Amino acid sequence: MLLQASGIFGFISFGWADLLDIIMVATIIFLLIRSIKGDATVINIVIILVVLLIMQAVVSALNMRMTTVLLNTLLDVGVLAIIILFQPEIRHLLNRFAIQSGIARRSGQLFNRLLGIKEEKMGSQSAEELGEAVRAMSAEKTGALIVLQHKSSLDEYMNTGDRFEADINRRLITNIFFKNSPLHDGAMIIVGDHIAAARCQLPMTNRTDIPAHYGMRHRAAIGLSEDTDADILVVSEETGNVSYVHGGEIHTVNSMAELREILASVMRKEE
Repeated sequence: MLLQASGIFGFISFGWADLLDIIMVATIIFLLIRSIKGDATVINIVIILVVLLIMQAVVSALNMRMTTVLLNTLLDVGVLAIIILFQPEIRHLLNRFAIQSGIARRSGQLFNRLLGIKEEKMGSQSAEELGEAVRAMSAEKTGALIVLQHKSSLDEYMNTGDRFEADINRRLITNIFFKNSPLHDGAMIIVGDHIAAARCQLPMTNRTDIPAHYGMRHRAAIGLSEDTDADILVVSEETGNVSYVHGGEIHTVNSMAELREILASVMRKEE
């Protein structure tokens, strides 16, 4: 049974399917805006698309043919232009939405099961070696940026640095980040029980609310954590303070016991 809109829109038919359609669209828009809060550029893109779609629906309902054709053309060309111009922001939006909704994690687990791929996980011995390396670098004020990969692939970032395969070892890690080492700049990426790459370049966050005392390593760590589900450890070269970054949030690690608990939570997360 159709409901009849009153007044100027009395000629518009409205049924339960239309109501469900509106609820679904509103839910999608709400989830998109919630997942990109704080990113003004991406929010502006979403708002522009939503306004154009609403205008298209209104002029179509009012049978304004010329305006409808114009808006249809504008949307066809505009969406393509937006995809080309804002490709990094759109990828950032989709990555964040997939991570926050759990789609990335569940699809990765299903994909690995179908192909019989065994997921790499960090063991307790590797966690202990990593923790001791971070403690030593903190004491010596050796700057470090260490990324722990989970479900999100970090291959594109590994390709910006030097790939190798090595067991997690405190001496190796401290030597890599030693100031005169050719690999000390950039990030180290750890996959499971292995160091997979070093000297990797990470994306910088566009946020403007980062406190001034955080340096480039911290901004890079936040940027990567916004796009992936990785955990990142940062050692400040100026103060020796250790920070833990995940999901765009940065937390100061105040003790070795707290660092061990963070690494233990990382291992539980992988399980």
